[in-house]
Amino acid sequence: MDKVEIFTDGACKGNPGVGGWGALMVAGEAQKELFGGELNTTNNRMELKAVIESLNALKRPCEVVLHTDSQYVQKGISEWIHGWKARGWKTSTKEPVKNADLWQALDVAQAVHKVDWRWVRGHNGHPGNERADMLANRGVDSVRRK
Repeated sequence: MDKVEIFTDGACKGNPGVGGWGALMVAGEAQKELFGGELNTTNNRMELKAVIESLNALKRPCEVVLHTDSQYVQKGISEWIHGWKARGWKTSTKEPVKNADLWQALDVAQAVHKVDWRWVRGHNGHPGNERADMLANRGVDSVRRK
């Protein structure tokens, strides 16, 4: 399996508001940058979208170290999702899971890879995270220009 390191981030100007997502993908010496955005969204949706889009960009199953500054994403995919699925995408209080459409897409996207989910403190000088943040803001700008 190929090894890939991915750094992801989401951004939102207003919450909800104009949002963007970004991902930096690194495999050996090769790097790929991805970004996009949406007009009316939330920060959590953009955090999830960054991860989904980066995993879906991989052409074959890979060993992935995925860095996110979102505890919502990291804990959601590594801890909470198992209960949500067992309860039919309901929380422990029987409420519908927020962003279930994206959690389901992430569940499918990550299933073909071996993913090591790592949380990194945001805006703390981590080069990969800082680059992903810049890409997420580029995603916001790309939507604002339309």
